[in-house]
Amino acid sequence: MTAPAGNFHDRVEKALHDPQLKIAIERTTGNARRKRAAAVAAWPDFEAARAAAAAIKDHAIEHMAFYLEMFERNALASGALVHWARDADEACRIVVDLCKAAGAKTVTRSKSMLGEEIGLPHALAGAGLRRVETDLAEHIIQLAGETPSHIIWPAAHRTAEDVAKLFDQYHHEKPPAHDVVSMVGSARKELRADFFAAEVGISGANFLVAETGAICTITNEGNAELTTTPPRVHIVTAGIEKIVASTEHALQLTRLLVRSATGADLTQYTTFHCGPKRPGDRDGPEQFHIVLVDHGRTQMLAEMPDMLRCLRCGACLNHCVVYRAIGGHAYGGAYPGPMGSVLTPVFDGLERTRDLPTACTLNGQCKQVCPVDIPLPTLLRHWRARSWRAGYEPKISSAAVKAWAYVAARPALYRLAQAFALPAMRLFAREGWISSLPLASGWTASRDFPKPPRQTFLTTIKKGGKENRKP
Repeated sequence: MTAPAGNFHDRVEKALHDPQLKIAIERTTGNARRKRAAAVAAWPDFEAARAAAAAIKDHAIEHMAFYLEMFERNALASGALVHWARDADEACRIVVDLCKAAGAKTVTRSKSMLGEEIGLPHALAGAGLRRVETDLAEHIIQLAGETPSHIIWPAAHRTAEDVAKLFDQYHHEKPPAHDVVSMVGSARKELRADFFAAEVGISGANFLVAETGAICTITNEGNAELTTTPPRVHIVTAGIEKIVASTEHALQLTRLLVRSATGADLTQYTTFHCGPKRPGDRDGPEQFHIVLVDHGRTQMLAEMPDMLRCLRCGACLNHCVVYRAIGGHAYGGAYPGPMGSVLTPVFDGLERTRDLPTACTLNGQCKQVCPVDIPLPTLLRHWRARSWRAGYEPKISSAAVKAWAYVAARPALYRLAQAFALPAMRLFAREGWISSLPLASGWTASRDFPKPPRQTFLTTIKKGGKENRKP
């Protein structure tokens, strides 16, 4: 598995010059936006449900310690074993030790962004364990040796044509045709034997239900059930922010999560797993382990608790103009898009990742579509301010902002600057667009800049709103 190479600017540059990537991303995110919009329009009480969902999460976060202890108590009563991990290394060590104790050689895994966050695929490979990704999109990127580029559709950067080539190259039996049905059937056939050969199945959890000690998985392919049921050992890795008070709360959040992610009313598979197989059960794991992971979440509890509401639906990615232009790999972390630009500095440090909060237009669409109303633009501005105070911003950026602030604080000087800037910019325009502009190569290197109007917005207002439309 290859992590995105280079620094943020290099990755963005590469992505902006990849026309195939734009086609693949727009196919996925455009479809997701249309389906979400239809689902929201068909639910008159959506805004009320959204407010209720935010309140459910806020309640669980405010009383997190209480509900986590309740969850542990009930999970133990069901026969599960609960492990606590302070960070990514400890979480991976626990999982690897459990796999070794089970004598595992092959491990199946259903999609879990927490697993990507803590580097579990690398840890399993380092321990000599054969990892089989069972989610179809994860199967695709495992064949390609890549990391996920979207939290719901990990292979969003791959077109159907790409997938056909991968399956032809790596599947033991090539798909009989390259239509969707044939390729899905080929993946199912390829993965089938591994579902029953694996000694350990690893899943994430969409919710941890305190009142029962159960965990909830939500998928569309049924691979989570095949990952967690046949193996002798089921290991769950989950962030502690997944805690909710009750099954009712989990179901209320599921309604928002699924509509925001895929536009459907429910996913094909919503399963509550509670303890190992009991006497008389026809199937199920003999051992059921739950690894509860902190990895920066208690820091977020103090600094940005709103972010702990995140359901990992991906709606903010699908509506983000930056994500849609550069895709997920350019972000460099496990989580791309607006939510990733808030989370990655927590996990990887702000000094290393300060470019992410900066690469945002702050247009606010991410907040508008968030099913639990996370103020993502506010949180991004929080990181920008922290970066500025810590002195992480380049000196040239600092000088440019100070110069702009000096001019902007003096209206007469600001208007004078505009009076010179607009005509000067228009000199570079050809057929309504500027393809090259001094000091703006960062923009014009990959896209044109629109030719500015003859007069400023303020001048237009003063003239009674009559815009000078003469080109």
